[in-house]
Amino acid sequence: MEFEESGIGEECGVFGCVAAGEWPTQLEVAQVLTLGLVALQHRGQESAGIVTSNGASPPTYTAHKGMGLVSTAFPPEALLKLRYGNLGICHTRYSTTGISELQNCQPFVVDTLHGKIAVAHNGELVNANALRKKVMRHGVGLSTSSDSELITQLLAFTPPMEELDAPDWVARIKNLMTETPTSYSLLVMFKDVIYAVRDPYGNRPLCIGRIVPISQLHSSGAGEEGTEGWVVSSESCSFQSIGAKYYREVLPGEIVQISKHGVKSLSVVPRPEGDLPAFCIFEYVYFARPDSIFEGQMVYTVRQRCGRQLAIEAPTDADMVSTVPESATPAALGYAQQSGLPYIEVLCKNRYVGRTFIQPNTRLRQLGVAKKFGALTDNFAGKRVVLIDDSIVRGNTISPIIKLLKEAGATEVHIRVASPPIRFPCYMGINIPTKEELIANKPEFQDIAGYIG
Repeated sequence: MEFEESGIGEECGVFGCVAAGEWPTQLEVAQVLTLGLVALQHRGQESAGIVTSNGASPPTYTAHKGMGLVSTAFPPEALLKLRYGNLGICHTRYSTTGISELQNCQPFVVDTLHGKIAVAHNGELVNANALRKKVMRHGVGLSTSSDSELITQLLAFTPPMEELDAPDWVARIKNLMTETPTSYSLLVMFKDVIYAVRDPYGNRPLCIGRIVPISQLHSSGAGEEGTEGWVVSSESCSFQSIGAKYYREVLPGEIVQISKHGVKSLSVVPRPEGDLPAFCIFEYVYFARPDSIFEGQMVYTVRQRCGRQLAIEAPTDADMVSTVPESATPAALGYAQQSGLPYIEVLCKNRYVGRTFIQPNTRLRQLGVAKKFGALTDNFAGKRVVLIDDSIVRGNTISPIIKLLKEAGATEVHIRVASPPIRFPCYMGINIPTKEELIANKPEFQDIAGYIG
């Protein structure tokens, strides 16, 4: 919850679909794309966009973009114009770079020497300013402030060894990966294929699913028989709602080609020697939906294990364990299981207040926290409560909750945090405050219990 209240925004979500078999397809690709975006809505609520292609040569691209939630951005008439696509990519945005305007909405479509490409991007380029200058020195103008347009223009560059009549997309993507090491998961649509790309550090998630007949959804078979289409997504949580089964992750540095014929790994770009992978820990802590799978493990299970470990490292005498809804709930359940204390809810969340991080100052932000929760007084009056939160960022949003619980009758409130202290800003696509704002860097951190109340 602290992430949400402190203005740490979800990154973005990307999703793609390719119908298998003969085209034109019977698979409703536009509907699949829309449902995929709805399942990724937690990753961005600012804007959304879809680009579909009929996969012909030359292809016909159809695009629709809109501000706000997916349900707002895609009215029925918008889906009608997208309905003839055999493949497509889409994006839901939370801006970490770039102004909140429709012109920054993805996917971006540009003309290249060999035809149009569409690009959707999750992440943030660590060397974007230098790359922007380099692109402009080549005489290329940029119409938006988004890193994603920059990526699109870099992909449009022709590599030195490329044949004039045969675009080498692996070489172009490798050239991009040489220019910028991180952070990105990319979907690149060209003619009848989608290229799925993860940066060499694997900082942003990306996985592949297989659309199957409903009768095969819960079967254990791992073959490709009966495949109706292929999907690629920031998170596997989007697969169930579209009738897809988890297939595999895109590896760090991997370039995967997805077509109506199937999935093919084209190349894996290695990290510099000695460098370790750098998957974003915040996906596990807060960003991802609990039913998503990363690195072979479900996010819910990881959060629950963190809670168990927290109970081992930081036990306390108390009567009950509870959570700051909702991302900390698995950790709270894990803490309760390990400690033997009962798990009881103490806070009721009002989901319709709106996000408090858009409020401009600390006082209004704190009032927003009070509006967001109600106390379930009968559950904890006269009791000692262990309250689990997913994180502490600034440290000024947990205090009103502690005050709320104490005023409602809790005799003690013990705060336990299911993630390490956050000491540094992130420059890879997460809107983290400045180093000076982080409570872990302030003198008060040495007595954080006294500071937060």
